[in-house]
Amino acid sequence: MSALALLMIVLAYLLGSVSSAVLICKAFRLDDPRLRGSGNPGATNVYRLGGPVPAGLTLLGDVLKGMIPVWAGYFLGLTPIELGFVAIAACLGHIYPLYFKFQGGKAVATALGTMFPVASEMAILLIITWLLVFWVSRVSSLAALITVALSPLYAFLIKPQYTIPAIMLAALIIWRHRTNIVRLWNGTEVAFRTTTKRKKK
Repeated sequence: MSALALLMIVLAYLLGSVSSAVLICKAFRLDDPRLRGSGNPGATNVYRLGGPVPAGLTLLGDVLKGMIPVWAGYFLGLTPIELGFVAIAACLGHIYPLYFKFQGGKAVATALGTMFPVASEMAILLIITWLLVFWVSRVSSLAALITVALSPLYAFLIKPQYTIPAIMLAALIIWRHRTNIVRLWNGTEVAFRTTTKRKKK
């Protein structure tokens, strides 16, 4: 692996460590998403706490911190495998953020962001898959698991050279959802609700 690739991996982790959810909730004077709702600092939980605007900003931030380092690595000529490690580093930053006591989220949006620079068609297909599963089930974790499980297949069909990086990312996201998998299996996973719980003053 080249020195440039190692540098991009480190930078991707540092950028991934910026918790969009925590910062957006502070800006909107909402509860810390790590302590309220599902406890997951991601767009879905921010929606529960503050509605669509902070949730949308959180989603955008999470996507960009996956997209930017992979796009930079792609522009600099990194190989597909090296780009895969850059993507994983960004997701690990989201899951274990250096600046937020290593208390992060599930990295679904960040993983999606890593797809756009190298396979925008695949990223769009993943978004459609997530929306369809979520529309039917109303369970965000189930939509995420099915979507990431299908990502290696989509990569193989659209851009085969990124199949192995897609497998690497899928394995990481599925592992991160292991507690959700247990709840889904036991039938105790909570479906999404549109009600919000704002901080009491």
